[in-house]
Amino acid sequence: MFRPAFSLILFMVALLGCTESVSRDTPSRILLMGDSLMAVHGMSGRSVANGVESALKEPVVDRAVSGARFFYRLPISGAAGLSIRKQYRAGNWDWVILNGGGNDIFFGCGCGACDRRIDQLISKDGRRGAIPGFASRMRAKGAQVIYVGYLRTPGITSPIEGCTDEGDEMDRRVARLAALDRGVHFLSLADLVPHGDQSYHAVDRIHPSPKASAAIGARIARLIAQSEARR
Repeated sequence: MFRPAFSLILFMVALLGCTESVSRDTPSRILLMGDSLMAVHGMSGRSVANGVESALKEPVVDRAVSGARFFYRLPISGAAGLSIRKQYRAGNWDWVILNGGGNDIFFGCGCGACDRRIDQLISKDGRRGAIPGFASRMRAKGAQVIYVGYLRTPGITSPIEGCTDEGDEMDRRVARLAALDRGVHFLSLADLVPHGDQSYHAVDRIHPSPKASAAIGARIARLIAQSEARR
């Protein structure tokens, strides 16, 4: 009895979180995908995608959904966005902005004995796993990929404090992936939050505040602008 009700809740979350469709007339060249790091504050127009749009002065298609994972088996809610890989829609994308993996770790192993799950997401050398495979797929379509790293809570007690080591390890591995391909960029958030500063997190001390979403969006926009200036 639990699973159908839980699936319905996830499906409704997906419908609420994934608000932008992609059509032939979509003017954007930037696609954003991922989990709640990206999706939070979308309904109020203060999400990471909105931050990128504000900084670059151009539209971003936001397909991110709170609770999304790389490994997600339920077909209907997965197609609605709870599967990160199914958030993708065909388009003439120059940039694909991406995050994810935290929910796979938190729900898949509770941030304990997670080596196998992390290996499934990305191997130690950055060459194998769901994340490198998806990045490779985007690169084959001609897009550059930005993977946004783990948001820290320095000096603040967080409900997901036990996931810190796993988040750090994920960042290290994605950085290795980025070193293998000039078209894959790792954007670290390790230095974003000043020690003890609670203004960068929502009241749950897990998700970014509107201030943090804007700062993350600005960092992404700066990376895009700098990369394009070097061409």
